[in-house]
Amino acid sequence: MKKFIQVILTAMMLLSTGLFAADATPKTVIHVITVKWKADASPAQISKALDTVAAMPSQYPGITHVWTKPIKKQLPEGFSHVIVMEFASEDALKKYVDSSAQKKFYEVYMPIREESRTSDITN
Repeated sequence: MKKFIQVILTAMMLLSTGLFAADATPKTVIHVITVKWKADASPAQISKALDTVAAMPSQYPGITHVWTKPIKKQLPEGFSHVIVMEFASEDALKKYVDSSAQKKFYEVYMPIREESRTSDITN
């Protein structure tokens, strides 16, 4: 009987470990934007664009976090900034397209953006 209980407890530990590991895998989507600004974009305009995107989690419920201050970056020639947005899900990213939040950001971002490249990453 003791052996049976040990086997059951071991099996339960192994199963629970697997369940906890599955829960640790995020289902959010990371949206990475590398930006090359127009030559005439002023520091004030760039700052306003970054401040606008940083405020987006309070304006669009599908955005959970925004990062605008890289610690280390390796960017293509002429690109100077990285913006990272975390979306709650793939669906939240899809719904963001043409949303009022995106339009508000684009009002200050698009006039000074020369070029950008994006990557979307999830599990």
